[in-house]
Amino acid sequence: MFVIIGYVFMCTCILGAYAWHGGHLAVLWQPSEIVIIFGGGIGAMIAAYGSSLGPIVKAIPSVFKGSSFGKAFYMDLFAMMFEILSKVRKEGLMSIEGDVENPDGSPLFSKYPAVAKDHHVVEFLCDYLRLMVGGNLNAFEIENLMDVEIETHHHEAHVPAEFMAKLADGLPAFGIVAAVMGVVHTMGSLHLPPTELGKLIGAALVGTFMGIWLAYGFFGPLATVLETKVNEGSKVLQTIKITLLASLNGYAPQVAVEFGRKAMESRIRPSFLELEEYVKSKKG
Repeated sequence: MFVIIGYVFMCTCILGAYAWHGGHLAVLWQPSEIVIIFGGGIGAMIAAYGSSLGPIVKAIPSVFKGSSFGKAFYMDLFAMMFEILSKVRKEGLMSIEGDVENPDGSPLFSKYPAVAKDHHVVEFLCDYLRLMVGGNLNAFEIENLMDVEIETHHHEAHVPAEFMAKLADGLPAFGIVAAVMGVVHTMGSLHLPPTELGKLIGAALVGTFMGIWLAYGFFGPLATVLETKVNEGSKVLQTIKITLLASLNGYAPQVAVEFGRKAMESRIRPSFLELEEYVKSKKG
């Protein structure tokens, strides 16, 4: 939503100010220049990221959606982990084996649909609960394994943001390419009258304008939004990691969840009492 609002505000200011000074908006419509800029930029990115285009294409629509990891999501996540850890503390690790092996059919997971539908979060949580149930790993070994997995996940999820950032970096250069080609065309048309030459020179300069505008006005912000979403996803995994490690180190479920709460960003972090009341209501 904010992406669209930002685009509308930016375009209104830039194009409105241009028209205000007497500029003709129709002059900015130069299809051949746009083809050169987009074709060159996207072609170069295909050459660089051809094997990763699938995840990139899937990630692009997410920039127009709000964050999936808001306060409500974390409240459900903590309530679910509290229930899991409480069950382990009362009935032993083997009591959650069925929930971990089949989270889709687990009554415990089904109580929290917002969390259950995120397969990355569920897979990460279940994998380490499974290690706690059947493995002999200590907290330090599990922590190291978690760090490696989170780093790998972050690197893979960061590819679309990296793609968009490099595309934004390249578009001004392709705008210059379009402008130079326009100048070359103009130099070959010096026999035309001055009014026609003026149109050709103006069309050539539009290439430089479009390359810079598209880079810093459109694709650069998209790269930032994608990077923010990657960081939000990694923060969720970090929160799960801290909560589970606290439990492994012998802390009670209430305290382990508090460890995880402290890892949240302050802008969406619930208060201790707010989370406690919510956990109690879900458990009841």
